Amino acid sequence: MGSTLIGILAFCLLLNTAGAGNPDILIADFEGRTYGDWQVEGQAFGQGPAQGTLPNQMNVSGFLGKGLVNSYTQGDDSTGALTSPLFIIQRNYIHFLIGGGMHPGKACINLFLDGTIVRTATGSNDRPGGSEALDWATWDVSDMMGKTVRIQIIDQQKGGWGHINIDHIIQSNEKMAAETSRQMQFTKRYLNLPVKTGAPKRRMKVIIDGQTVREFEIELADAQPDFWVFLDLAPFQGKDAALQVNALGPQSKALEQIHQADTITGTENLYREKNRQQFHFSSRRGWNNDSNGLVYYKGEYHLYYQHNPYGWDWGNMHWGHAVSTDLVHWKELPIAIYPHQFGDWVFSGSAVLDKDNTAGFKTGAEDVIVAAYTSTGRGEVVAYSNDRGRTFTDYSGNPVVRHTGRDPKVIWYEKGRHWVMALYSEIDNKRTIAFYASPNLKDWQYQSHIDGFFECPEIFELPVDGDKGNTRWVLYAADGNYLLGDFDGKTFTPDGPLHPFQYGNCFYASQTYNNIPASDGRRIQIAWGRIATPGMPFNQCMLFPVELTLRNTEEGIRMFAEPVREIETIHGDKHTWKKMTIQAGERILSELSGDLFHIKASILVEEAEEFGFIIRGTRVSYDVKNAVLSCRDKKAPFKPTEGKIHLELLIDRNSIEIFANNGRVYIPIGGILPENDTTLQLFSSSDATRIESLEIWPLHSIWERD
Repeated sequence: MGSTLIGILAFCLLLNTAGAGNPDILIADFEGRTYGDWQVEGQAFGQGPAQGTLPNQMNVSGFLGKGLVNSYTQGDDSTGALTSPLFIIQRNYIHFLIGGGMHPGKACINLFLDGTIVRTATGSNDRPGGSEALDWATWDVSDMMGKTVRIQIIDQQKGGWGHINIDHIIQSNEKMAAETSRQMQFTKRYLNLPVKTGAPKRRMKVIIDGQTVREFEIELADAQPDFWVFLDLAPFQGKDAALQVNALGPQSKALEQIHQADTITGTENLYREKNRQQFHFSSRRGWNNDSNGLVYYKGEYHLYYQHNPYGWDWGNMHWGHAVSTDLVHWKELPIAIYPHQFGDWVFSGSAVLDKDNTAGFKTGAEDVIVAAYTSTGRGEVVAYSNDRGRTFTDYSGNPVVRHTGRDPKVIWYEKGRHWVMALYSEIDNKRTIAFYASPNLKDWQYQSHIDGFFECPEIFELPVDGDKGNTRWVLYAADGNYLLGDFDGKTFTPDGPLHPFQYGNCFYASQTYNNIPASDGRRIQIAWGRIATPGMPFNQCMLFPVELTLRNTEEGIRMFAEPVREIETIHGDKHTWKKMTIQAGERILSELSGDLFHIKASILVEEAEEFGFIIRGTRVSYDVKNAVLSCRDKKAPFKPTEGKIHLELLIDRNSIEIFANNGRVYIPIGGILPENDTTLQLFSSSDATRIESLEIWPLHSIWERD
């Protein structure tokens, strides 16, 4: 059976019983080194249970214990079968955990009676990006009581999702409910929900007065949670509600653990968690990705973002919301836009200030903030806020555009006195940015498109070298690679090829602010920092805000990126060195240690071969001969200016953002830096490297005042 007698007895004691004398019967838990009495055929199942995820497989979750049946051995093209010994049906139901591909008859688990398949089940996934999580399934076998049967798990499917995962097969007299409910009256601010990353995803509904007011997927913890997430109950105070969850497993304590409070459970160390970014924004709980809806209004920089409030991974897309008065210190506010209904997710988009009320949405004293985003079930939609961006009302005439793309970026085109929507689209099987125009944010007309871009378009105009009489339009998408050219409100005309914007490993899906006051005039960008934080109750972050400018270079006009000047608001005491020489092997920064720094250096190239910094064990180096700046496995071509290079570094707990020669080269690097190494070091591989100037500021956490 693949388990010890002690293991079987211990597991059986934990299972539900349907009355004295009728304990559940364990058929197999796959915790041993081999399959025991089960017969193995082919290569798909290996010689024994898998210990979780196999090489090159997506993360497998939802199984119990350490082992499971996983036919991904040697990949999706391997085939085989796994057959149990004969056993007698002694209970009304057979329960088991199942995952893998949706291939009936090809990758499935079958129950045989007298050589005939009488019950079968298969995995649920048949699409790229699906989940490898196992979930409970049940066969009603009450009509076969006392019969002798056997189970066979087969994998005869090749190609995508051509495998099956099975674990913990039990006989039980307890029927596993398709849905479980709990009644409660909402009297507190938050509903705290226990999460176990990797557990099967359950669909959870909050039902009030017969209407589903919230619905989402969540990896509910059946026992001890990894962390807690929350549902904001402010809109539902005093209401009687039903919490409904599908297919909870045997002995699940999930519903019992859900509770109300005026605080978020488990936030005693909020913003000070081990791998929390200390001056990059990340959400209190859950997942974030694309920056959305960047707009400035009455002293507040609004940061909306793609957000899964209920888990560590991507899913359940909402618009999270944070505001700042200085682009550095952020205050997270309640979710701004919830899904219209389950499955109709709130994907990426933008926000504008409709100063002239062209859409007619204004109802009070405040100017209207209008959000345009992709509703996955409807198309491109708009929603409006009359309370300074805190809450949004869905426009009754949605969708405003139907097409085959997503991620609308809306701007005001002053010369034409109309709105422009740049929209990722798929036209003639090509990835494009399409342009639409509207007088009122509601009625949109297609104008043109330009090929060669994927996701999250952005468009804006910038002066060259600060000359407002000489401007170029900038067009880019999620990777940041940009075109320069002219835009007449309808058509973008490039004046050259794509240019690389950044050379890092974590930059994606950036956006720039609308409505920055003319007295400021900066073009400010915030990008998603694709930096995982395993073991934390949050995941991903935003890269530090940068100011974008266009400048003439020896290669032509190029876009530069520099950290916004507000970084100075978290500076500690400055350490300064002037005109010094670094000998090979010398250490001059040994008195400095920590995990948060802002560094500026001007270094003479001269006869040096290679030099740079070692930041907590990570090298940032310049190869003089090959004129390459590198960090980890990322490299950027980079030539000195007047015989020297200028480096600016922002160092957080899990990122190093590198800006060279005033932002001519930008290399954002993500990855958790070692906790036990907080050292800084200058190095030179040749006899000597001359430093013209070096300034280092330790940085304060932006969360210190919270």
